[in-house]
Amino acid sequence: MNLHEYQGKEVLAGFGVTIQRGIVAKTPAEAVEAGKKLTETTGSPWHVVKAQIHAGGRGKGGGVKLAKNLAELETIAGDIIGMQLITPQTPPEGKKVSQVLVTEDVYYPGASEPSEFYMSVLLNRASGRNMIMYSTEGGMDIEAVAESTPHLIFTEEIDPALGLLPFQARKVAFNLGLSGAAFKDMTKFVTALYRAYEGSDASLFEINPVLKTSDDRIIAVDAKVTLDDNSLFRHKDFEAMRDLSEENPIEVEAREVGLNYVDLEGNVGCMVNGAGLAMATMDLIKQAGGDPANFLDVGGTADAARVEIAFRLILKDPAVKAILINIFGGIVRCDRVAQGIVDAYKNLGDAINVPIIVRLQGTNADIAKKLIDSSGLNVLSATAFQEAADKVQEAIS
Repeated sequence: MNLHEYQGKEVLAGFGVTIQRGIVAKTPAEAVEAGKKLTETTGSPWHVVKAQIHAGGRGKGGGVKLAKNLAELETIAGDIIGMQLITPQTPPEGKKVSQVLVTEDVYYPGASEPSEFYMSVLLNRASGRNMIMYSTEGGMDIEAVAESTPHLIFTEEIDPALGLLPFQARKVAFNLGLSGAAFKDMTKFVTALYRAYEGSDASLFEINPVLKTSDDRIIAVDAKVTLDDNSLFRHKDFEAMRDLSEENPIEVEAREVGLNYVDLEGNVGCMVNGAGLAMATMDLIKQAGGDPANFLDVGGTADAARVEIAFRLILKDPAVKAILINIFGGIVRCDRVAQGIVDAYKNLGDAINVPIIVRLQGTNADIAKKLIDSSGLNVLSATAFQEAADKVQEAIS
């Protein structure tokens, strides 16, 4: 589950991470009131207005701007709220901005020049350990830094039995070239950031930039936070932060009916029971010359009602040219699944306008094949993986 920047900062602050303060506004008038409240605290008339969408690169699309007074703040907020913001991480049509975060100006004059760093906490899948990735090149796309100057990216892996050790936090501060008060504050920042990552059951914390202010304070100026959906039962307050308007509507609908659905960009819909078989089915589709349009695990109860719901979800994608149903009947009987497919097909009627390939293996697979073949519907049965692949290829060619 992705969070908005302001929500991510709330999570960080709850674990003791120093953040750039801000107030959310949904109208220009609310933005002005937010600016007044921040000025009372900071004494500065300058504010940064940030579009709140689930995508990075907002500044490149005009979604992050500096306002030097309240009049500018009102104008900028009015321009951003309601705009269709297009960034490298949004769909081609962009995302509509419904709210902005008005933040304090932290680039104020002081004893030294401010510095920007990159920092993230995530799982290193190669080693199976959490790691802190950081760089002196904050404010830039980390992918570009990795490509052009990989020596400027550092990583620190965390032993799960020991957790983040004090010397590792100091090592991060040292590699970032800090000293004195900034060094001490960075060690505290890193420790609190890792505590937030573990305590919130996150799968990603990305802070870009982490700012060393001109008076040597370390602040999270941005926050990209992804939480593990499977842990939300432990964090009801975090679950309440979910913004369904930012999520794929088909995935939202699937989650509400208890189906595991992930929308992809291909042309062959998948309906499978079991995540492992679903992954193998996606490979099968690629081998046949197609591209998976979705990942859909219907689970072990593939009855007529569940199959019908799955059909409706897949058919909402206009790019789908064929549907491959690949079911292994271990617990569930194949003949019951076949009957469910036939019943669902008849209930949907003309809504199904693409060929359907069904591969059923397991208990009563032979009976299931006869049910499919004798149904008189535009449903093709297969028994082997290669046979299913061949029929998919025929359907999409």
